[in-house]
Amino acid sequence: MTATALRGRGTLRELRGLGSLIWLLVGSQAAFNVGFFVVLPYLAAHLAGTIGLAGWLVGLVLGLRTFSQQGLFVVGGALTDRFGPRPVVLIGCVLRVAGFAWLAVAQRTGALIAAVLLIGFAAALFSPAVETEVARQAVRHERATGIPRTRVLGLFSTAGQAGTLVGPPLGALLLLGGFATACLAGAVVFTLVLIAHLRWMPRAGSDVGPQGGGEATPRERPRLGEGVRELLSHRPFLLLCLGYSGYLLAYNQLYLALPQEVERATGTQTALGWLLAWGSLLYVLVQMPVLRWIGDRLSRRAVLRTGLLLLATGFAAAAVLTPVTAAGGLLPSVAFVTALTLGQVLIVPTVRAWVPDLVDGARLGLFTGALSSASGLAVLLGSIPAGALVDRGGPASWLIMAAVPLAAAAFVPRAPRTA
Repeated sequence: MTATALRGRGTLRELRGLGSLIWLLVGSQAAFNVGFFVVLPYLAAHLAGTIGLAGWLVGLVLGLRTFSQQGLFVVGGALTDRFGPRPVVLIGCVLRVAGFAWLAVAQRTGALIAAVLLIGFAAALFSPAVETEVARQAVRHERATGIPRTRVLGLFSTAGQAGTLVGPPLGALLLLGGFATACLAGAVVFTLVLIAHLRWMPRAGSDVGPQGGGEATPRERPRLGEGVRELLSHRPFLLLCLGYSGYLLAYNQLYLALPQEVERATGTQTALGWLLAWGSLLYVLVQMPVLRWIGDRLSRRAVLRTGLLLLATGFAAAAVLTPVTAAGGLLPSVAFVTALTLGQVLIVPTVRAWVPDLVDGARLGLFTGALSSASGLAVLLGSIPAGALVDRGGPASWLIMAAVPLAAAAFVPRAPRTA
């Protein structure tokens, strides 16, 4: 039997050994992204076209959505530590259903903003609660079976990308019935997620120890606000935040720099959707094999640095190939998307696997949420100079942006050789 076949059988054996709660969380992540991306890619066009909002107001609404979601992840994480993941997930689902239903009928600016804020805040509750619990369960599974926790976290990330791949084309079909139809479909998806968690999510997480992801008992759970001082003085975690922020700022260029490059090369942005779909498909195909091949051989620090180096390679490739294809062609864009996706494959599950080793399990939610909030703030601030570089254009701009993941690699803290 070939080595490839043996590895494939090993992967299937690992997947069969996962508990029902892990599968619930993995399925929830896929459904979450399906429901979200059924609507999000078409929100700006709805606001500007159907509703008739001015461009600056459309930008404000979209910015408020990002802030109410990514910026408030730390709040959802702290609430998860205090009350446990189940009630936070359930409330997040209820608010998401209400937000999508409201957005389906909202016509006035105030109502639209309120609906979008509600949708964003729902994600700020749901996502850190689910991410915290899946990290906790991954640690528990690792201790029980010896299978690296990155396997579970990689599967979780793959499910999310699969939802990202399915959501936009499904939304395009639903838009044939109008924007409200897409919104109501999103509400239905989150209703199903709500029912699933009501039925199968336990009222308390599993105990896997005081360090490395264990959940505190109700009496031991920290009060809201506890642990903030520890977080702000936790040097390894803050360094990890810097490294992850560099990744997210670089990855965000898929939505800032890539559209301009596609339009420069082809005169239209028609190919943009196909390129983003290629990135999601590639992620789904290679996530688990790459983790098995690299994650078992390198420390988390080395894996994270390798991922950041791949991001830098994507920018450098675009810089080198852009003059070659000055008359047109998507080769720089394809190289860029491919390198960024491969870097993401390494970075995201590795960072998620790392956080439980840095923090007491009772504060895992706070730290998980803070990681996303800090990186989201970095993207918000970093997008201003990045946007100026995009406007400038040319190979030099791509090379300057390549410095972001390279600098982030310098901040990656030391980590034990466990994957």
